[in-house]
Amino acid sequence: MTSSPPNGLWFFVILTAAILAGCETPVGVARVDTETVRHQLTQNVISSGETSPFTDNVLRVTDLTDAYFDDPREALNTLHQIFLAEDQRKIYVAFALAELSFLYAKKTHQPSYYLAAALYAYLYLFPENSTHLLNPLDPRGRIAADLYNRGLTSAFISKDRSLMNLESGTYTLPSFGSLRVALPDNQLQWENRQLTNFIPVAELEVRGLQNRYRQPGIGVPLAADQIPLGQEEGLQIAKGKMPVTAFLRFPNLLQQLKSDSIQGDWELYNAYDRKTVSINGRDVPLEIEFTSSLAASLADPSVWERELKGFFMGDSVTLQSGELTALEPYRPGRIPVVFVHGTASGPGRWADMTNDLIIDPSIRERFQFWYFRYDTGNPILYSAALFRELLQKTVHQLRQKYQDPALDAMVLIGHSQGGLLAKLTAINTGNTFWDAVSHTPLEDMNISDQTRDLLQRSLFIESLPFVNRLVFIATPQHGSYVAGSWGAQQLAKFVKLPGRLMSGITDLMTLKLDTLKLKLQGKNLGSVSAMEPGSPLMTVLPQMPLAPGISGHSIIAVEGDGPLEEGTDGVVAYQSAHLEGMESEFIVRSGHSCQSNTHTIQEVRRILLLHAEEACGTDVLCA
Repeated sequence: MTSSPPNGLWFFVILTAAILAGCETPVGVARVDTETVRHQLTQNVISSGETSPFTDNVLRVTDLTDAYFDDPREALNTLHQIFLAEDQRKIYVAFALAELSFLYAKKTHQPSYYLAAALYAYLYLFPENSTHLLNPLDPRGRIAADLYNRGLTSAFISKDRSLMNLESGTYTLPSFGSLRVALPDNQLQWENRQLTNFIPVAELEVRGLQNRYRQPGIGVPLAADQIPLGQEEGLQIAKGKMPVTAFLRFPNLLQQLKSDSIQGDWELYNAYDRKTVSINGRDVPLEIEFTSSLAASLADPSVWERELKGFFMGDSVTLQSGELTALEPYRPGRIPVVFVHGTASGPGRWADMTNDLIIDPSIRERFQFWYFRYDTGNPILYSAALFRELLQKTVHQLRQKYQDPALDAMVLIGHSQGGLLAKLTAINTGNTFWDAVSHTPLEDMNISDQTRDLLQRSLFIESLPFVNRLVFIATPQHGSYVAGSWGAQQLAKFVKLPGRLMSGITDLMTLKLDTLKLKLQGKNLGSVSAMEPGSPLMTVLPQMPLAPGISGHSIIAVEGDGPLEEGTDGVVAYQSAHLEGMESEFIVRSGHSCQSNTHTIQEVRRILLLHAEEACGTDVLCA
């Protein structure tokens, strides 16, 4: 007879059978879908509004999980005391405090907790104990930087969130005293500009630009208005927004936390001069947003209204027909690149090219960008004379101060009509233009001194010695078929020419009929007629080579995939844009306004790098 197992063994037998049958173990794993994995790896208060697994761990280890959800303020106070008492885990508690403070501030809209989040994030990112240096691949570093940047933004932002309030003052901190912030007046000045009205650009949506560039780092990226403090030194600085980064430094923060008062110091860095900030002996990248500042500058309607007004109304709009501007004061050692826009256009049309080029260190550290704005309905030779004179005046003033060889390696980049203006800085005409106009030498003409001077400046051209290279983009070297159309000619009749030019024309119309080869009566003398194929200018100018030592490059737009010889960009035919003697010719499949085309921009980049390399070979510039 078989005996039964003792009662005490029945439990063991049943448990063993359950385990062998595959019952779930107390500890184990389960496979999850990729979306769950992504959420677990990226979850944090900035990206998802939930605390990260790192912070959840700290709450559990300190037994504050339930306490935080029951009474967040008291739980944060407790965790703050734990942080002050901790040693080995201090840095990890600082991160948890930053994230939890930010979350509580977001829920309660209390600026003091945004400040606390920034303080704790600063402690995590920049520990004063060298043994606590961060693992560069630890995601908490990037999260903490965002908590610092966004915490400061929300702590000091105006009620409508349009401006940052950067000023000295004292601010309350939750449970551990107050924060005294200092902002010296010299931090609000750059060169001869006063900086004001700081817009937090991370909160702006950019439209109209192809790419948005951000340099990840520390600090609050801002766009600041500029108020001139005196006369510009040789170059007019554009009135647009200045990209700056605000950094709030907390010296000896760990020691300060043990008192009831903390000192912080605002530091402002402009994106043109500084890319890093030194913190506890190491260089840390600044958070920089150039694109959004550029877009904020171009959001001014007056930038675009001037395009058509400048075409039809000329200098009656601003009492001047040309202007040379830059985004920043002159930078010795960086070669000037001058952009010249086309007809019924303006400097804003170079936005995408500027945006893509200026963030490239190989370009940024070697070049500086200038922009020529002119009234595009004026006669081309007249606008070109203004352009040459502005360049000469600017270079002369800058050379007196800087004695910079980079000034003698200038690059001009012109689109459409702007390309013609660029060429008219780089040729030697002698009497060629005048002989096409008159049978009589200029000195024998019975005209006023003012008219004689205007003709001398416009028709007798010597190449500028500091211009080294030209880039023609969709330029009607032999004229534009659109300029010769009935519609274009009708529009051209509404163009109002400058008063001084009309005075000269009136003077010339009093001459004997056989003195001039051109009939001025009833003739449209604006830029549109000059670009008509077969016009006097389009007959003479294409035959004139660039002056010795000046290189030329053509970027020609052609729509569609057809043969180049039959191609057009909708305004200029390939055959017209093609010019013999160029160092290179690049075809971009695009319409006429191809300045924003990525292939156009990359070709310009290639040419500029080539130019920098050749300039270095002649000891003009070596980066």
